[in-house]
Amino acid sequence: MMTQAFYTGINGMQNSSLNIDAISDNLTNIDTVGYRGYNLEFANLFEGMVNQAAQSSSVDSSIGIGADVQVSTTSQAQGSLFLTDRSTDLAIDGDGWFAIQSDGEPFYTRDGSFLFDSENDMVTNEGLHVLGTMGGNIDTDTNTLTGVLNSTILGDINAQEKLNFPKYLTYPAVPTGNTSFIGNIGTDAVIRTMSSGVVDGTNNKNELKLTFTKAAIQTPPGSQWDVEAVTRTLDGNTIYDTKSGKVTFDATGALTSSSLTTIDNNGTSINIDLGSGFTGVTSISNLNISASSVSDGTIGGDLQGYDININGEVIATFTNGLQSSVGRVAIFHFQNDQGLERVSGAKFKESSNSGEALIFKDTAGNNVLGATLVNHKLENSNYQIQTGLTDLIIMQRMYDSNSKVISTADQMIQKALNMDA
Repeated sequence: MMTQAFYTGINGMQNSSLNIDAISDNLTNIDTVGYRGYNLEFANLFEGMVNQAAQSSSVDSSIGIGADVQVSTTSQAQGSLFLTDRSTDLAIDGDGWFAIQSDGEPFYTRDGSFLFDSENDMVTNEGLHVLGTMGGNIDTDTNTLTGVLNSTILGDINAQEKLNFPKYLTYPAVPTGNTSFIGNIGTDAVIRTMSSGVVDGTNNKNELKLTFTKAAIQTPPGSQWDVEAVTRTLDGNTIYDTKSGKVTFDATGALTSSSLTTIDNNGTSINIDLGSGFTGVTSISNLNISASSVSDGTIGGDLQGYDININGEVIATFTNGLQSSVGRVAIFHFQNDQGLERVSGAKFKESSNSGEALIFKDTAGNNVLGATLVNHKLENSNYQIQTGLTDLIIMQRMYDSNSKVISTADQMIQKALNMDA
């Protein structure tokens, strides 16, 4: 019995020491972004009854030799979020994990301290690549944007890849092909003008100007106007083309016909749309004089930088003021988050207990994040310092108590030996 007290005390000291190590590890990582605290759970080792009758007694008459670590459980509680000054910092509000990878199998983390490296690849502070879905709208041979995406559709689990973006990216110029004019030129014999900005095939923004002059000979009812269209540089020094036509309005001021259809813009043809009826240009006496226009086409631009929005979209911004989604950060899920194997700090890896990584789907079968992403924020450690300090005191007391068990057992053995003498 006295020998067993030694084993029980030693076992208790070992378990207390393991618990102190775990609590100390948690407290050490109290400022680690995305850290998940953990606890050790113990199970009794073999124990037996003092006598058979004690089995039916309400008094615990069992004799055991201590406990052993059975499992380590990770807390899945949400850590608090704090503000940062980087749009590339992300926090998951809800269930899920980011995936990061260098070579080999990916790691999973709640630490969203991401940035773009010198090559504009999306990485962690340690240089590990962030996994997600590329938008597929970048020609990597020419580093040109091939299309504008309002949103990148999240791919399937096997389609997730390293988010690599070119250091230099061009938003290609799209020449103007159509220009529509809207406004009221009135009925007085006064020269009226309308103009619109148009883009040519060499990425220059030019001006398309219309000049309306009331025809000298009028055939009522309604009115007739001569119109001249000119395409020229914005400074007016170079004229690319001049076209003339006639427009006719009925007695109500609605446009009934126009012979002005197209004009050349430094090698690119533009369709001129003056509308019809009251939908475009009108000639009405009791309305204010007005003029506006709508043109398609886009001036080209160079990449200014990448940012991440609250949906995890990687957004490319260009010098022409336009933006496009070019990728999306993925959130991964597991059937059993407790089964993830801790690698270090806030990094985990997949195990047979966790199951394989999943991408959630909505009721329509579309891939979804399954949680809310928040940019300009990071997630604090979910371990509470007050809990850790309290548990540390308890474990220290437990360690001391078990050491006293050993001291007491030693004294009892010494007395027993002296009695034999």
